[in-house]
Amino acid sequence: MYDVVIVGGGAAGLNAAQMLGRARRSVMVIDGGEPRNAPAEAVHGFLSRDGISPVALLKAGRAEVESYGGQVLDGQVTAIERTDGERGESGAFKVMLQDGTGQESTVHGRRLLITTGLVDGLPEVPGIQELWGKDVLHCPYCHGWEVRDREIGILGTGPMAVFQALLFRQWSSNITLFLNGSIEPDEAELEQLAARNITVVHGAVERLQLEQGRLSGLQLATGGVVSIDALAVAPVFTARTQYFSGLGLRIQQHPSGMGEYVETDADGATAVPGVWAAGNVADLRAQVLSSAAAGAAAAVAINSDLMAEELQAAVAAYRQRVSV
Repeated sequence: MYDVVIVGGGAAGLNAAQMLGRARRSVMVIDGGEPRNAPAEAVHGFLSRDGISPVALLKAGRAEVESYGGQVLDGQVTAIERTDGERGESGAFKVMLQDGTGQESTVHGRRLLITTGLVDGLPEVPGIQELWGKDVLHCPYCHGWEVRDREIGILGTGPMAVFQALLFRQWSSNITLFLNGSIEPDEAELEQLAARNITVVHGAVERLQLEQGRLSGLQLATGGVVSIDALAVAPVFTARTQYFSGLGLRIQQHPSGMGEYVETDADGATAVPGVWAAGNVADLRAQVLSSAAAGAAAAVAINSDLMAEELQAAVAAYRQRVSV
């Protein structure tokens, strides 16, 4: 029985585990080995760690967790159940998992923290998946500096495309918005695009054109090719919650239409007692640094919750002793 079981070994989960370990809590982190930023070459916007590879960051995080007594287990969660009273604890959880060899095991936790992140649903245009995280990107704050002053295309996939084009204009004066048959800017938006000298291309995009493994342009359904060096897309973000459906979590649609997430309060607590969530699973916009910060905040809240439970039990035991 661990004090806290954390499902997800990214920045949010590992930072929470480090904080809980420093609070002398027993922690188990279960990591499925599918970090969202694995295709990216580097992490940016993380003070003192700018440019570090995602793999190196997670390796350092694991080492810090283990230095405080936390454990990290590589495995895929297959099911989670509440076990109230089953082992004498209230509000505990049983987490069933499978490791890379197919071996099954079970761990128990007094509290559960979900930091499983999200899945990027990419447009079904040939070439996008291959270049995702390299020449195909979505966040200018993460990758805009690396493509500054280059020819950047914006692929129209939904209502955020115009905003995305105007945003990327901060990093380059060579911006082309491909409507892709998916969007039709209104007069006000067309005026904004024109004012910022953003080129608008009509017609559907058929595929990405590659040269020596790098993006060189977009081929249109009409047969023409528009030269670009980088392409920004707006994925549909889907929180990884398939293993937690039986717990009764509240899954919300983001008002922007960008995807779905787990609803929490400011400290990461969900509507389910004993369950917290942090990082991209609860905040679709969170970057690596803010995900780590959310993990730390959730850890503090979880420790306080455990402390309150332990204090209540201690007071009850004390009263029983002094009443004899």
